[in-house]
Amino acid sequence: MFEEGLRLRQEPNAAPVYDFTLGNPILEPPTAVQQALREAVLNPTPGMHRYMPNAGYPECRERVGEYLRRDLGVPIEGEDVIMTSGAAGAMNVALKSLIDPGDEVVVIAPYFPEYFFYIDSVGGVITVAESTADFDLDLAAIERAVGVRTRVLILNSPNNPTGRLYSETRLRELGELLADKERLTGAPITILSDEPYRKIVFDGRTAPSVMAAHPNTILINSHSKDLGLPGERIGYAAISPAHPDRRELHNALTFNNRALGFVNAPALFQRVVADVQEARVDVGQYQRLRDQFFRGLSQAGLRCVQPEGAFYLFPQTPTRDDMAFVRALQRYRVLAVPGSGFGRSGHIRLCFCVTPEEIDGALPGIEQAVADSRALI
Repeated sequence: MFEEGLRLRQEPNAAPVYDFTLGNPILEPPTAVQQALREAVLNPTPGMHRYMPNAGYPECRERVGEYLRRDLGVPIEGEDVIMTSGAAGAMNVALKSLIDPGDEVVVIAPYFPEYFFYIDSVGGVITVAESTADFDLDLAAIERAVGVRTRVLILNSPNNPTGRLYSETRLRELGELLADKERLTGAPITILSDEPYRKIVFDGRTAPSVMAAHPNTILINSHSKDLGLPGERIGYAAISPAHPDRRELHNALTFNNRALGFVNAPALFQRVVADVQEARVDVGQYQRLRDQFFRGLSQAGLRCVQPEGAFYLFPQTPTRDDMAFVRALQRYRVLAVPGSGFGRSGHIRLCFCVTPEEIDGALPGIEQAVADSRALI
Protein backbone atom coordinates (compact mmCIF):
# COMPACT_ATOMS: atom_id res chain seq x y z
CA MET A 1 0.00 0.00 0.00
CA PHE A 2 2.91 2.34 0.70
CA GLU A 3 4.18 1.68 -2.83
CA GLU A 4 0.67 2.23 -4.18
CA GLY A 5 0.77 5.67 -2.58
CA LEU A 6 4.01 6.45 -4.41
CA ARG A 7 2.42 5.35 -7.69
CA LEU A 8 -0.69 7.48 -7.18
CA ARG A 9 1.40 10.55 -6.41
CA GLN A 10 3.26 10.16 -9.71
CA GLU A 11 0.10 10.29 -11.83
CA PRO A 12 -0.25 13.40 -14.05
CA ASN A 13 -2.15 16.18 -12.27
CA ALA A 14 -2.45 13.92 -9.23
CA ALA A 15 -4.89 14.88 -6.50
CA PRO A 16 -3.67 14.56 -2.90
CA VAL A 17 -3.07 11.06 -1.58
CA TYR A 18 -3.84 10.42 2.09
CA ASP A 19 -1.48 7.66 3.12
CA PHE A 20 -2.01 6.10 6.57
CA THR A 21 -0.20 2.83 5.87
CA LEU A 22 3.23 3.18 7.43
CA GLY A 23 4.14 3.85 11.05
CA ASN A 24 6.82 6.34 10.06
CA PRO A 25 7.22 8.88 12.90
CA ILE A 26 6.37 12.43 11.89
CA LEU A 27 8.11 14.07 14.86
CA GLU A 28 11.77 14.94 14.61
CA PRO A 29 14.19 13.68 17.28
CA PRO A 30 14.17 15.70 20.53
CA THR A 31 16.66 18.51 21.04
CA ALA A 32 18.70 16.34 23.42
CA VAL A 33 19.25 13.81 20.61
CA GLN A 34 20.29 16.51 18.17
CA GLN A 35 22.76 17.92 20.70
CA ALA A 36 24.23 14.51 21.52
CA LEU A 37 24.65 13.75 17.82
CA ARG A 38 26.29 17.12 17.18
CA GLU A 39 28.69 16.55 20.08
CA ALA A 40 29.64 13.08 18.81
CA VAL A 41 30.28 14.33 15.26
CA LEU A 42 32.09 17.55 16.11
CA ASN A 43 34.22 16.10 18.88
CA PRO A 44 35.21 12.64 17.68
CA THR A 45 37.31 10.33 19.81
CA PRO A 46 39.93 8.03 18.30
CA GLY A 47 38.46 4.69 17.26
CA MET A 48 34.83 5.75 17.66
CA HIS A 49 33.84 4.11 14.36
CA ARG A 50 35.69 0.83 14.90
CA TYR A 51 34.36 -2.51 16.05
CA MET A 52 33.45 -2.85 19.70
CA PRO A 53 32.33 -5.87 21.78
CA ASN A 54 29.45 -7.53 19.93
CA ALA A 55 27.05 -6.75 22.78
CA GLY A 56 27.81 -3.04 22.36
CA TYR A 57 29.85 -0.38 24.13
CA PRO A 58 30.02 -1.21 27.86
CA GLU A 59 29.36 2.42 28.81
CA CYS A 60 26.24 2.54 26.61
CA ARG A 61 24.89 -0.71 28.03
CA GLU A 62 25.49 0.51 31.57
CA ARG A 63 23.59 3.76 30.87
CA VAL A 64 20.65 1.82 29.43
CA GLY A 65 20.74 -0.50 32.45
CA GLU A 66 20.71 2.48 34.83
CA TYR A 67 17.64 3.88 33.09
CA LEU A 68 15.82 0.54 33.15
CA ARG A 69 16.57 0.08 36.86
CA ARG A 70 14.80 3.36 37.55
CA ASP A 71 11.99 2.82 35.07
CA LEU A 72 11.14 -0.81 35.77
CA GLY A 73 12.24 -1.16 39.39
CA VAL A 74 14.21 -4.27 38.45
CA PRO A 75 17.96 -4.65 39.21
CA ILE A 76 19.12 -4.83 35.59
CA GLU A 77 22.87 -4.48 35.05
CA GLY A 78 24.74 -3.32 32.00
CA GLU A 79 25.69 -6.98 31.40
CA ASP A 80 21.99 -7.76 30.89
CA VAL A 81 21.75 -5.32 27.96
CA ILE A 82 22.72 -6.17 24.38
CA MET A 83 22.66 -3.26 21.93
CA THR A 84 21.03 -4.26 18.64
CA SER A 85 20.09 -3.05 15.18
CA GLY A 86 16.64 -1.89 16.22
CA ALA A 87 13.84 -3.95 17.75
CA ALA A 88 13.77 -6.21 14.70
CA GLY A 89 17.42 -7.08 15.25
CA ALA A 90 16.78 -7.72 18.94
CA MET A 91 13.76 -9.93 18.21
CA ASN A 92 15.63 -12.05 15.66
CA VAL A 93 18.66 -12.43 17.93
CA ALA A 94 16.45 -13.41 20.87
CA LEU A 95 14.42 -15.97 18.90
CA LYS A 96 17.62 -17.52 17.51
CA SER A 97 18.90 -17.82 21.08
CA LEU A 98 15.73 -19.39 22.52
CA ILE A 99 14.22 -21.60 19.81
CA ASP A 100 15.22 -25.02 18.52
CA PRO A 101 13.48 -26.23 15.34
CA GLY A 102 10.02 -27.45 16.26
CA ASP A 103 9.71 -25.33 19.41
CA GLU A 104 6.52 -23.30 19.65
CA VAL A 105 6.06 -19.53 19.88
CA VAL A 106 2.73 -18.05 20.97
CA VAL A 107 1.70 -14.85 19.17
CA ILE A 108 -1.36 -12.82 20.16
CA ALA A 109 -3.71 -11.58 17.43
CA PRO A 110 -3.87 -8.90 16.17
CA TYR A 111 -0.10 -9.06 15.74
CA PHE A 112 2.78 -7.39 13.94
CA PRO A 113 2.95 -9.63 10.83
CA GLU A 114 6.75 -9.73 10.58
CA TYR A 115 6.83 -11.89 13.73
CA PHE A 116 5.84 -14.80 11.50
CA PHE A 117 8.88 -14.35 9.26
CA TYR A 118 11.20 -14.07 12.24
CA ILE A 119 9.85 -17.24 13.84
CA ASP A 120 9.89 -19.18 10.58
CA SER A 121 13.52 -18.26 9.95
CA VAL A 122 14.60 -20.18 13.10
CA GLY A 123 12.34 -23.16 12.50
CA GLY A 124 9.81 -22.24 15.15
CA VAL A 125 6.16 -23.27 15.11
CA ILE A 126 3.66 -20.42 15.41
CA THR A 127 0.61 -20.73 17.63
CA VAL A 128 -1.88 -17.85 17.55
CA ALA A 129 -3.95 -16.88 20.59
CA GLU A 130 -6.81 -14.49 19.92
CA SER A 131 -7.29 -11.39 22.05
CA THR A 132 -10.68 -10.22 23.32
CA ALA A 133 -13.08 -8.13 21.23
CA ASP A 134 -11.50 -4.97 22.67
CA PHE A 135 -7.98 -6.40 22.12
CA ASP A 136 -7.13 -7.20 25.74
CA LEU A 137 -5.27 -10.38 26.69
CA ASP A 138 -7.58 -13.42 26.60
CA LEU A 139 -6.03 -15.61 29.27
CA ALA A 140 -8.19 -18.61 28.41
CA ALA A 141 -7.08 -18.42 24.77
CA ILE A 142 -3.43 -18.10 25.84
CA GLU A 143 -3.78 -21.10 28.17
CA ARG A 144 -5.09 -23.20 25.28
CA ALA A 145 -2.26 -22.02 23.02
CA VAL A 146 0.61 -22.85 25.41
CA GLY A 147 1.78 -26.42 24.91
CA VAL A 148 4.58 -28.70 26.10
CA ARG A 149 6.96 -27.30 23.45
CA THR A 150 6.12 -23.64 23.99
CA ARG A 151 9.33 -21.76 24.73
CA VAL A 152 8.38 -18.15 23.88
CA LEU A 153 5.37 -15.85 24.06
CA ILE A 154 5.63 -12.57 22.15
CA LEU A 155 3.93 -9.64 23.85
CA ASN A 156 3.52 -6.24 22.22
CA SER A 157 2.21 -3.42 24.44
CA PRO A 158 1.30 -0.75 23.51
CA ASN A 159 0.18 -2.85 20.61
CA ASN A 160 0.68 -2.49 16.88
CA PRO A 161 -1.93 -2.43 15.27
CA THR A 162 -4.51 -1.72 18.01
CA GLY A 163 -2.86 0.72 20.43
CA ARG A 164 -3.96 -1.48 23.36
CA LEU A 165 -1.91 -1.16 26.58
CA TYR A 166 -2.08 -4.23 28.83
CA SER A 167 -2.74 -3.44 32.48
CA GLU A 168 -0.52 -4.38 35.42
CA THR A 169 -3.27 -6.69 36.69
CA ARG A 170 -3.64 -8.52 33.40
CA LEU A 171 0.14 -8.90 33.07
CA ARG A 172 0.35 -10.34 36.57
CA GLU A 173 -2.38 -12.85 35.69
CA LEU A 174 -0.45 -13.78 32.55
CA GLY A 175 2.71 -14.28 34.61
CA GLU A 176 0.85 -16.60 36.99
CA LEU A 177 -0.53 -18.59 34.06
CA LEU A 178 2.92 -19.04 32.51
CA ALA A 179 4.44 -19.99 35.86
CA ASP A 180 1.83 -22.76 36.19
CA LYS A 181 2.66 -23.99 32.68
CA GLU A 182 6.39 -23.93 33.46
CA ARG A 183 5.85 -26.16 36.49
CA LEU A 184 4.04 -28.67 34.28
CA THR A 185 6.63 -28.71 31.47
CA GLY A 186 9.78 -28.17 33.50
CA ALA A 187 11.02 -25.61 30.95
CA PRO A 188 11.05 -21.79 31.13
CA ILE A 189 8.64 -19.91 28.89
CA THR A 190 10.26 -16.59 28.02
CA ILE A 191 8.18 -13.53 27.22
CA LEU A 192 9.72 -11.44 24.48
CA SER A 193 8.19 -8.10 25.39
CA ASP A 194 8.31 -5.98 22.24
CA GLU A 195 8.10 -2.40 23.54
CA PRO A 196 9.11 0.19 20.92
CA TYR A 197 6.03 2.23 21.89
CA ARG A 198 6.62 2.01 25.64
CA LYS A 199 6.98 5.80 25.98
CA ILE A 200 4.20 6.58 23.47
CA VAL A 201 1.24 6.30 25.88
CA PHE A 202 -1.67 8.67 26.36
CA ASP A 203 -3.95 10.24 28.97
CA GLY A 204 -1.34 10.15 31.73
CA ARG A 205 -0.82 6.39 31.56
CA THR A 206 2.46 4.57 32.08
CA ALA A 207 3.37 1.19 30.66
CA PRO A 208 3.67 -1.40 33.47
CA SER A 209 6.72 -3.62 33.75
CA VAL A 210 6.40 -7.06 32.17
CA MET A 211 9.55 -8.15 34.05
CA ALA A 212 7.77 -7.48 37.33
CA ALA A 213 4.97 -9.82 36.23
CA HIS A 214 7.09 -12.68 34.86
CA PRO A 215 10.78 -13.20 35.67
CA ASN A 216 11.49 -15.06 32.43
CA THR A 217 11.34 -11.98 30.23
CA ILE A 218 13.52 -10.31 27.64
CA LEU A 219 12.58 -6.71 26.93
CA ILE A 220 12.89 -5.79 23.26
CA ASN A 221 13.16 -2.07 22.57
CA SER A 222 13.94 0.38 19.83
CA HIS A 223 14.45 4.12 19.67
CA SER A 224 12.68 4.33 16.32
CA LYS A 225 9.48 5.69 17.86
CA ASP A 226 10.29 7.30 21.21
CA LEU A 227 13.26 9.27 19.80
CA GLY A 228 12.10 9.46 16.17
CA LEU A 229 15.09 7.46 14.84
CA PRO A 230 13.66 4.62 12.68
CA GLY A 231 16.28 4.99 9.97
CA GLU A 232 19.17 4.70 12.41
CA ARG A 233 18.32 1.12 13.49
CA ILE A 234 19.28 1.41 17.14
CA GLY A 235 17.70 -0.62 19.93
CA TYR A 236 18.46 -3.23 22.55
CA ALA A 237 17.46 -6.45 24.27
CA ALA A 238 17.47 -6.50 28.08
CA ILE A 239 17.38 -9.80 29.98
CA SER A 240 15.50 -9.97 33.26
CA PRO A 241 18.01 -10.49 36.08
CA ALA A 242 15.61 -13.13 37.48
CA HIS A 243 15.69 -15.29 34.34
CA PRO A 244 17.17 -18.71 35.26
CA ASP A 245 19.27 -18.72 32.08
CA ARG A 246 20.44 -15.12 32.50
CA ARG A 247 24.15 -15.66 31.77
CA GLU A 248 23.63 -18.27 29.07
CA LEU A 249 21.19 -15.93 27.36
CA HIS A 250 23.68 -13.08 27.53
CA ASN A 251 26.26 -15.25 25.76
CA ALA A 252 23.74 -16.52 23.20
CA LEU A 253 22.38 -13.07 22.36
CA THR A 254 25.89 -11.68 22.01
CA PHE A 255 26.99 -14.54 19.76
CA ASN A 256 23.85 -14.40 17.61
CA ASN A 257 24.20 -10.64 17.18
CA ARG A 258 27.28 -11.57 15.19
CA ALA A 259 26.11 -14.88 13.71
CA LEU A 260 22.99 -13.34 12.16
CA GLY A 261 25.09 -10.68 10.48
CA PHE A 262 24.25 -7.64 12.58
CA VAL A 263 27.73 -7.91 14.22
CA ASN A 264 26.98 -4.95 16.47
CA ALA A 265 24.57 -2.05 16.74
CA PRO A 266 25.56 1.20 14.95
CA ALA A 267 28.52 2.70 16.81
CA LEU A 268 27.65 6.37 16.42
CA PHE A 269 24.09 5.99 17.67
CA GLN A 270 25.08 3.85 20.61
CA ARG A 271 27.02 6.91 21.77
CA VAL A 272 24.05 9.17 21.10
CA VAL A 273 21.33 7.17 22.84
CA ALA A 274 23.51 6.48 25.88
CA ASP A 275 23.10 10.15 26.82
CA VAL A 276 19.36 10.55 26.14
CA GLN A 277 17.58 7.61 27.78
CA GLU A 278 15.19 9.95 29.60
CA ALA A 279 14.22 11.83 26.42
CA ARG A 280 11.19 11.26 24.23
CA VAL A 281 9.31 12.99 21.45
CA ASP A 282 6.30 15.19 22.25
CA VAL A 283 3.73 12.49 23.06
CA GLY A 284 1.09 15.21 23.50
CA GLN A 285 1.20 15.89 19.78
CA TYR A 286 0.51 12.24 18.99
CA GLN A 287 -2.35 12.27 21.50
CA ARG A 288 -3.91 15.28 19.77
CA LEU A 289 -3.64 13.49 16.41
CA ARG A 290 -5.23 10.39 17.94
CA ASP A 291 -8.14 12.44 19.29
CA GLN A 292 -8.66 14.25 15.99
CA PHE A 293 -8.68 11.06 13.92
CA PHE A 294 -10.74 9.08 16.45
CA ARG A 295 -13.46 11.77 16.45
CA GLY A 296 -13.47 11.90 12.67
CA LEU A 297 -13.77 8.12 12.30
CA SER A 298 -16.63 8.05 14.81
CA GLN A 299 -18.44 10.77 12.91
CA ALA A 300 -17.90 8.82 9.68
CA GLY A 301 -19.65 5.84 11.25
CA LEU A 302 -16.68 3.57 12.01
CA ARG A 303 -16.50 1.78 15.36
CA CYS A 304 -13.08 1.87 16.97
CA VAL A 305 -11.48 1.08 20.33
CA GLN A 306 -9.64 4.23 21.42
CA PRO A 307 -5.87 3.55 21.43
CA GLU A 308 -4.09 3.93 24.76
CA GLY A 309 -0.66 4.15 23.14
CA ALA A 310 1.40 3.77 19.92
CA PHE A 311 0.10 5.66 16.86
CA TYR A 312 -2.45 3.39 15.20
CA LEU A 313 -6.22 3.15 15.02
CA PHE A 314 -7.81 -0.21 14.21
CA PRO A 315 -11.46 0.43 13.39
CA GLN A 316 -13.99 -2.16 12.28
CA THR A 317 -14.91 -2.04 8.62
CA PRO A 318 -18.54 -1.61 7.47
CA THR A 319 -18.45 -5.16 6.07
CA ARG A 320 -16.39 -8.22 7.06
CA ASP A 321 -14.46 -7.92 3.79
CA ASP A 322 -11.68 -5.57 4.87
CA MET A 323 -9.94 -5.82 1.49
CA ALA A 324 -13.09 -4.57 -0.23
CA PHE A 325 -13.21 -1.59 2.12
CA VAL A 326 -9.53 -0.86 1.50
CA ARG A 327 -10.34 -0.73 -2.23
CA ALA A 328 -13.31 1.54 -1.52
CA LEU A 329 -11.02 3.92 0.35
CA GLN A 330 -8.54 3.85 -2.51
CA ARG A 331 -11.15 5.31 -4.84
CA TYR A 332 -10.99 8.42 -2.66
CA ARG A 333 -7.18 8.28 -2.54
CA VAL A 334 -7.13 7.16 1.09
CA LEU A 335 -4.67 4.35 1.81
CA ALA A 336 -5.09 1.92 4.72
CA VAL A 337 -3.83 -1.57 5.57
CA PRO A 338 -6.34 -4.46 5.82
CA GLY A 339 -6.70 -5.96 9.27
CA SER A 340 -6.46 -9.48 7.86
CA GLY A 341 -2.72 -8.85 7.46
CA PHE A 342 -2.53 -8.51 11.25
CA GLY A 343 -4.61 -11.60 11.92
CA ARG A 344 -7.95 -9.85 12.51
CA SER A 345 -10.19 -9.47 9.45
CA GLY A 346 -13.03 -6.98 9.42
CA HIS A 347 -10.71 -4.14 10.47
CA ILE A 348 -8.23 -1.71 8.94
CA ARG A 349 -5.12 -0.13 10.40
CA LEU A 350 -4.70 3.63 10.08
CA CYS A 351 -1.49 5.34 11.24
CA PHE A 352 -1.98 8.77 12.76
CA CYS A 353 1.69 9.82 12.67
CA VAL A 354 0.73 12.36 9.97
CA THR A 355 -0.17 16.05 9.86
CA PRO A 356 -3.55 17.32 11.11
CA GLU A 357 -4.22 18.57 7.57
CA GLU A 358 -3.84 15.06 6.15
CA ILE A 359 -6.41 13.73 8.61
CA ASP A 360 -8.87 16.52 7.83
CA GLY A 361 -8.33 16.04 4.09
CA ALA A 362 -9.00 12.31 4.25
CA LEU A 363 -12.14 12.31 6.40
CA PRO A 364 -14.63 13.22 3.63
CA GLY A 365 -13.33 10.36 1.50
CA ILE A 366 -13.50 7.95 4.45
CA GLU A 367 -17.09 9.00 5.14
CA GLN A 368 -18.03 8.48 1.50
CA ALA A 369 -16.32 5.08 1.37
CA VAL A 370 -18.31 4.01 4.44
CA ALA A 371 -21.53 5.13 2.76
CA ASP A 372 -20.61 3.32 -0.47
CA SER A 373 -19.83 0.10 1.39
CA ARG A 374 -23.03 0.13 3.40
CA ALA A 375 -25.07 0.73 0.26
CA LEU A 376 -23.81 -2.62 -1.05
CA ILE A 377 -24.89 -4.61 2.02
